[in-house]
Amino acid sequence: MSEPRKARIATVSLAGCFGCHMALLDIDERLVELMKLVDVDRSPLTDIKHFTRRCDIGIVEGGCCNEENVHVLWDFRRNCDVLIAIGQCAIMGGLPAMRNAIMHSDAPLRECLDEAYITGKYIRNTTHGIPNDPALPLLLDRVYPCGEVVEIDYQIPGCAPSGDIIFNTLSGLLAGRFRGFERDKIRFD
Repeated sequence: MSEPRKARIATVSLAGCFGCHMALLDIDERLVELMKLVDVDRSPLTDIKHFTRRCDIGIVEGGCCNEENVHVLWDFRRNCDVLIAIGQCAIMGGLPAMRNAIMHSDAPLRECLDEAYITGKYIRNTTHGIPNDPALPLLLDRVYPCGEVVEIDYQIPGCAPSGDIIFNTLSGLLAGRFRGFERDKIRFD
């Protein structure tokens, strides 16, 4: 008798700090249990950069601050049956979205870049240039949460969420019994 098919999971980090991927590792020894149920496809954890086939679950950390983030997120939506936004950056834009507060009609993107690379108080940029290379992805007008770019099926809140919340969510989804979070389980202390 053959073993049941393992679920396929893919992960990606967009505009964020990679803290949610580190939180995945906080599952600790339960990671061994989880790996019995899943195969990891595209992920920075496996260094697989493109989908090898369709995935059951996609986990996205970080928001969208440039065109490459948007294209990667679209690719995840196309290739994953269930898409999970993990962490505040993916859900609400997080710290990268702080630039949204200063990006308005009287402080356009150019002024923001000037301050970040040229005129900022602690900047030591002797060339007085802003990085501008065709290899760099085009910045968006603001940072967008994932749910404003594609349909997101589930959100795991936190900065970063605990390993317990991540494990319980994934194991519940894999067992077909995840119905959302119990209020008393979502804690940030």
